[in-house]
Amino acid sequence: MIKIFNHYIHRRTFLQILLDFGLVLVTVLLAVGWHSEDLVRAASVALPSASLLAIGALLINAALGFYQRVHNRSVAQSRARAVLSLCLTLPLAYVVLRILPLGLNDHDFVAFAVAGGVILMLMHRVHVVHSGAQSMMRQRVLVFGTGTRAKLVGRTLQKSDPHVDLVGYYASPNESVAEVSAWGILSPNTSLTDIVMEQQVDEIVVALAERRGGSMPLRELLDCKLQGVRVVDMATHFEKTLGQIRLDSVSAGWLIFGDGFSQGWVRTVVKRLFDIVCAAILIVLTSPIMLLTAIAIVIESGGPILYLQERVGLNGRLFNVIKFRSMRTDAEQDGQPRWATAQDDRVTRIGRVIRKLRIDELPQLFSVLSGDMSLVGPRPERPYFVDKLTQELPYFAVRQSVKPGVTGWAQVRYHYGASVEDSAEKLQYDLYYVKNHTLFLDLVVLFETVGVVLTAKGAH
Repeated sequence: MIKIFNHYIHRRTFLQILLDFGLVLVTVLLAVGWHSEDLVRAASVALPSASLLAIGALLINAALGFYQRVHNRSVAQSRARAVLSLCLTLPLAYVVLRILPLGLNDHDFVAFAVAGGVILMLMHRVHVVHSGAQSMMRQRVLVFGTGTRAKLVGRTLQKSDPHVDLVGYYASPNESVAEVSAWGILSPNTSLTDIVMEQQVDEIVVALAERRGGSMPLRELLDCKLQGVRVVDMATHFEKTLGQIRLDSVSAGWLIFGDGFSQGWVRTVVKRLFDIVCAAILIVLTSPIMLLTAIAIVIESGGPILYLQERVGLNGRLFNVIKFRSMRTDAEQDGQPRWATAQDDRVTRIGRVIRKLRIDELPQLFSVLSGDMSLVGPRPERPYFVDKLTQELPYFAVRQSVKPGVTGWAQVRYHYGASVEDSAEKLQYDLYYVKNHTLFLDLVVLFETVGVVLTAKGAH
């Protein structure tokens, strides 16, 4: 894992991004240089165009989910996304190459070369997404422990990261009962240091319920770390592997004494300026869509067009969230708050469409301008559910230390929540965001939100 601006990115993903960027960049520069007598001068003139096009291609691929480490897409679905990426990248290339000067008369050759380079990049991207992990990029991980926590870590590793080889489990001296399969337990007669060297372990994940009373061989763990082996606890492992802070592995001490949770004034000012600029642009771009939505709601069921609902915001302050009305006007006529569920019979026909496409959320952009919300942050909950979840879920109130968002890390990582259990899962992603939020992570969330909207994932 590589940590960039507080956000963990897998080394393989980082190298894939660099490869795609370099392929598009080099294709443009070589195509321009082919028709120029001075290759260096031609490359310097074309560098801004090539860089802008390469960045645009990366953003399109990211929005379509090509850099996700774990996915459940078929080859046909990935090919369809590649075709969509091509249809979006080629017009972008045409605009960029026409607006920015290349210093050439023959633009057709450059256009064909760029098209060929983009096609080659997408073919390689589809192949990589569905091919086995390269041995050079695989990581060998040893889990220290054989109990319930170790079993959870092992299961998560095998499910969430196809580029990891689970070497096995090494029992703590104080563990009498093993919860993991016997075949995976490494020989207790061999020292931890020797096993790590023999198995060429890259990382040790300490997954023990109890660390006191000689349960950990501290000297051996230190020797492993001095040999270049990463040693992490269970909470850190889940944070960097899954992008979440799991409630079953975190402690108050880990949150307090660890890094993150930076809430300085610089971050606040930058985030606010970013919100204002982006919200204003999005309002202008989506105003025709909002107008058509308002007309459709009136035609189907009359007014009101908008739906105001009290939500809990920054530091527990109450505010009214604004959405296009997607339910009947008598959706909660009994006054009892309830979760929205799949196939909810309270949702209108127009409501199902605008929910699937997330159009019902667009009026919240005005809440961003007013300062009640941010573009990215934990989704605001109703006071009734906040009181309920604060009592049932530890650290739920931590979400309120940042402004609620129109979209969020939990929204692009987990489906629509309709229960306390779903809220617990989403809280783990919200805690990760609150701990590690930066402008970089906000951009990651925004581009992944585009992919969520395009695929209508998790819409109810």
